[in-house]
Amino acid sequence: MRAALSRLDTKGSPYLYIVPFFLLFGVFGLWPLLYTGYVSLNDWDLVDAGAHTWVGLANYSELLHDSYFWNALGNTLSIWVLSTVPQLLAALWIAHLLNHRLRARTSLRMGVLLPNITSIVAVTIVFTQMFGRDFGMINWLLGVVGVGPVDWQANTWSSHLAISLIVAWRWTGYNALIYLASMQAIPHDLYEAADLDGANQRQQFWRITVPQLRPTIMFTAVISTIGGLQIMAEPLLFAGTSTPTGGSDRQFQTAALFMYEQGFREFRFGYASAIAWTLCLVIAIFAIANFLLTRRIANEE
Repeated sequence: MRAALSRLDTKGSPYLYIVPFFLLFGVFGLWPLLYTGYVSLNDWDLVDAGAHTWVGLANYSELLHDSYFWNALGNTLSIWVLSTVPQLLAALWIAHLLNHRLRARTSLRMGVLLPNITSIVAVTIVFTQMFGRDFGMINWLLGVVGVGPVDWQANTWSSHLAISLIVAWRWTGYNALIYLASMQAIPHDLYEAADLDGANQRQQFWRITVPQLRPTIMFTAVISTIGGLQIMAEPLLFAGTSTPTGGSDRQFQTAALFMYEQGFREFRFGYASAIAWTLCLVIAIFAIANFLLTRRIANEE
C-alpha cells in the first residue's frame, strides 16, 4: 500500500499543483473568451435589459465594411510601429549600458523602472500638458529652434507620434531590465574568447550579445505587440475628454477605443464583442508571424 501511494503521489502531485492555475484560467480567462464569442454572434443591446437576437456572422460582416473600424485598426498599427520599434532598440541600448560597471548602478537600474510603476493616468495627463498647442513645453522647445507650434491633437501624424512617445517612455525601462537579466546570463567566456580574437566592443555586441538575446528579443516583441495592439488608455486620456472617438476626426482612435465606443456608448454589445474577437485574431496573426520570422532567421544562421 505504501508503494502504491508513493507511485500515486509521484504521478499525481504535479497535476494537483497546476490545478489551481487552470481553474482560475477557466473561470476568468477561457469562460469570458467563449462567452464573448457567443455574444458576438448576437444583436445584443445592453440598454434593453440585455435583449439579444441571434444574427450569426452579421456583426463580422458589418465590421468588414465599417470604415471607422479600418481607420481605428490603421491608427492602432501606426502607433504600434512608432512606439514598439524605437522602444525595443532603446531598451537594448540602455540594458547594454547598465551591464557595464557604473557608479550607483543599482540606483540606475531601479530608476529605469520608475516610469512603468507610475500611474498611467498621471503620465498621460503630464504628457498631454507637455504637448499642449498653446502653452506646451514641446512647442516652446520647437519655437526656440525656429519651428512653429504644432497642434498635436489635430493631426494624424502628430497625435500618433505624441501617443507613441507616451507608450515608449513608460515601457522602455521595463524591457531594458528584461534584456539586462538575459545579458547577465550570457557566459563570460564568449567575450574573453572574442577579446583574444581582437573583436572590439561593437563587434562583440552585434556578434555575441544580440544573437544570445534572440529568444528574449522575440519575447519582448510579442509582448509589446500584444500590448501595443490593445492600446486604449493613452489615446483616451490624450484627447482630454471622456469621448472615445479619438479626436474630432477619429485621427487617433484605436481599435480598443472603437470597441469601447460601440459597447459602452452605443450599447452594441454584440458588435463590440465581434471587434474584440477580430482584434484577438489580428494579435494572434502578428504573434505567429513574429515567431515564424524569428525561427527562420535562427535556422538560417
